Amino acid sequence: MIRRHTRTLMPLAALTIGAAASTVFFAGSAGAATTDIVRTGAGEDGYSSSSRPSFNFGASDTLVAGRAGTDTMVTYLKFTVANPGAGVTVKSAAVTLTHAGKTLPSALSISKVADTTWTEKALSAKNDPAVGAVVSTVKPKSTAAAVTFDVSSVVKGAGTYTFAVTSRVANVPARFRSAEAATGRPALNLTVSRPAPAPTKPVATPTKPVATPTKPVATPTKPAPTTPAPAPAKDCKVDAKLVPSCGVLWGAAAGGFSDVPRDEALKTFEQKSGRTSTVYHTYHKGDELFPTKNEMAMTSDPANPRTLMLNWKVAYGTKWANVADGEQDARIDRLSTFIKTNYGTRKFFMVLHHEPENDVVATAGSGMTAKDYAAMFRHTVLRMKANGVTNAVFVVAYMNYEKWNNMSWWGDLYPGDDVVDWVGVDTYNNAQPGGFHTGDFNYMMNRTNNPAKFPGWYTWATTNHPAKPIMVAEWGVYDSSPTVDGRNKADVYATVLPQLAKMPQIKGLVYFETAKDQNGHDIRMDDTPEALAGFKKIAADPRFNVKL
Repeated sequence: MIRRHTRTLMPLAALTIGAAASTVFFAGSAGAATTDIVRTGAGEDGYSSSSRPSFNFGASDTLVAGRAGTDTMVTYLKFTVANPGAGVTVKSAAVTLTHAGKTLPSALSISKVADTTWTEKALSAKNDPAVGAVVSTVKPKSTAAAVTFDVSSVVKGAGTYTFAVTSRVANVPARFRSAEAATGRPALNLTVSRPAPAPTKPVATPTKPVATPTKPVATPTKPAPTTPAPAPAKDCKVDAKLVPSCGVLWGAAAGGFSDVPRDEALKTFEQKSGRTSTVYHTYHKGDELFPTKNEMAMTSDPANPRTLMLNWKVAYGTKWANVADGEQDARIDRLSTFIKTNYGTRKFFMVLHHEPENDVVATAGSGMTAKDYAAMFRHTVLRMKANGVTNAVFVVAYMNYEKWNNMSWWGDLYPGDDVVDWVGVDTYNNAQPGGFHTGDFNYMMNRTNNPAKFPGWYTWATTNHPAKPIMVAEWGVYDSSPTVDGRNKADVYATVLPQLAKMPQIKGLVYFETAKDQNGHDIRMDDTPEALAGFKKIAADPRFNVKL
């Protein structure tokens, strides 16, 4: 989940840095030139221990630097910075680590490491690269929440940078959160200056041609917008696969992780946002039969036309490979019969086991490999179709988490164009300035910490599956700031419409709303007045006027 700023940025030293395993650009105040922060997460990190020379800590969620008795521990960090753009000047650079222990040593140093070939999976005291010259030394408070090192003398632009963090203080080793931690991951932050953008050409009106130099098109009181609002969607309708002829389907999954009935939560969400959720997203598993009576009632309201997006974990209680082998055919057959009997031919979306990356067990024979998922998906779709279910539109929904996107097995998850109607993604942003997964809507859709391995989810989808419509099956914004500032979410929401316009393959946008998810995140769109006002601007946009 993620965030973006339109207000003038705080100085880098004042930012509380969370986790970020990708490159993200933060725009500063507008003007002749802009000052931005380019944030990159650690692509590789780990530490070595002199008393445990054969040990590898690459999978640990903690980094350790310093001395404990005769043991000397060195933390290694590797960052790959993408090109921040033409004409950009790097003004400063800093590495921030989040404290994960009780006490910090009185002094810590960060040093250059010439070797960039090491990997976190192989790093140990037997092969750790040589530590070079000290770049900077800090003297933090013992209870500081984070430590920031100035590395401006080393980082000048795009490239791969490797550092070592050390401490000579006896018996007070520093502990930090690693790239494997849930929050507070290492970050390299570049403060950059961007040249002034080219002036926007005024928009011509029918009565005043642009070519007349003495008659400017725009009036002084009504300047032409830099991103013109889309014309109201007229007669935007869906086809047999629920793909709109124009515009974007609007939807929501409301009341997540609460005891409030989902239909009631959705009606409240619609009342607050000011728009009917054309796509009503619900979740089911195992032997449950659906759509439920309440779900069917929600799609039978002529005043508020809706379609269902039913999310089913068909392998609940077993393994993907077992489903693919036919073990759960009776389960699939029962649901098929229920749908045909109770829901007729009304079209609906069906997601099979969303965010499968989280459940992959890559070991061959586990029954839960990426290939097992693809086989499960294929078997379920083909059997439902053979059973006569003709109104289901099947969606594969990925997680969009950089660690998984970079895995060698990630590409094996795709079940095949013949059984996938829409390619979907669940993706979130953090509105906390400097927090983990902070970014705008473009970042939410296309973040990557290693462009060589993965170009970003939207780029991957449009490159590999250009004929498939994209369903943003879950999206949301939370704010991890210690003191929530309502403007933070509003700033992220403000980026959605102009950036959505540049992603024409997105045909569905479904918000996931909850006051508290598994990680304690508040993803409500109305937790502050500023957030609600910003969200209502999105909901009011005419591009979502799609008729079912």
